[in-house]
Amino acid sequence: MIFDRPRAAVTLGGFCAFIDLYAPQAVLPQLSESLGISPASAGGMVGVSTLAIACSAPFVGMLADRIGKKTTILGAMFLLLLPTTMLVQASSLNEILVWRFVQGLLLPAIFSPLVAYVSEEWSPGQAADIIGLYTAGSAIGGFSGRFVTALMADHFGWRAGFGVLAVVTLAGAVAMWAWLPAGRRRIKAPDDLPGGLGAALGHLRNPALLATCAAGFALLFSMVATFTYVNFYLARPPYSLNSAQLGMIFLVYLIGAAITPVSGPVVRRLGRRKAMVMAIGFACVGLSFTLLAPLPAIVGGLAIYVTGVFLAQSVAMGFVGQAARSAKATAVGLYVCTYYVGGSVGAVLPGLLVWQSGGWAGCVSLILAVMCGSGGTAWWAWRDERRLCPAE
Repeated sequence: MIFDRPRAAVTLGGFCAFIDLYAPQAVLPQLSESLGISPASAGGMVGVSTLAIACSAPFVGMLADRIGKKTTILGAMFLLLLPTTMLVQASSLNEILVWRFVQGLLLPAIFSPLVAYVSEEWSPGQAADIIGLYTAGSAIGGFSGRFVTALMADHFGWRAGFGVLAVVTLAGAVAMWAWLPAGRRRIKAPDDLPGGLGAALGHLRNPALLATCAAGFALLFSMVATFTYVNFYLARPPYSLNSAQLGMIFLVYLIGAAITPVSGPVVRRLGRRKAMVMAIGFACVGLSFTLLAPLPAIVGGLAIYVTGVFLAQSVAMGFVGQAARSAKATAVGLYVCTYYVGGSVGAVLPGLLVWQSGGWAGCVSLILAVMCGSGGTAWWAWRDERRLCPAE
């Protein structure tokens, strides 16, 4: 089989973005204990990055529509080396939060233009397949960042983990520069700021796009909430897992990475509407299994849950570029903004509302309610998907 550089570059872009984003998650119980902070405060180390992403994502879309998507992606990847390297030298929680925020500001400039690039360079049917590869890459990156940090924390300290991630980020940036072609189809954005804001306001009058953004909010809310608080749950008796063992829990991401490339055929067979509801239902069943006591049942439930959520993410992201007929990178920026607001809320809200009183069971109940709401929203708002995606 001939090596397909553009597809490999899209997969690698997802990997490099997400290897940094969730890296501290597996060592949060260790950090919480050593710094004497609550689970909700420790979750802020993840929440601060997702909040930064939500702040910068809409503006990144406008920039990418003007200067080109490849230029934006590569610039962000090389700049990402600075905060990742500075985390190696951070000596306090405040310093960690500052550099994690800077990381979050840069990450949308990688994945927002990349998703828009896919929707412009491939047909709707092919784009569903490519988005599946992107999601698989992000899943492997999400696992790798957590696993490397957890492994290093047990042997060399968490700073060594960030050092490894900086080297991987540099290698990924060089490979993306070599493999990702300049876009053949460039949809020119308005040259003035009011025009760019007008395009963004136009997206706010698009019900299908808004519903997709709401679904994205719910999906990352559930993912961050699940994998933040299940770590605290499994670090306590009777499980008492250490950092390296908690890092192994994220092997379930690789199952999701293996499954998500089938999202394209699933979408073509069922349509995005049915595929989304099916994926969310699958995720809810898996999450419910984590309420069982045996550790294998919890891990198996997380594997089922991750598979469902990754499929739902592929379906939702693939629909953004089709629901928006112009300024696609700006539309993706709007989606990414709401998506990562969901992640910020998911990192902190369960700790404030239900963790102290309801523990893990309370967190599961909250997550299930949010997920079911997102499924209902997609079912109602995507009624006209055939009109928006006629090629499928």
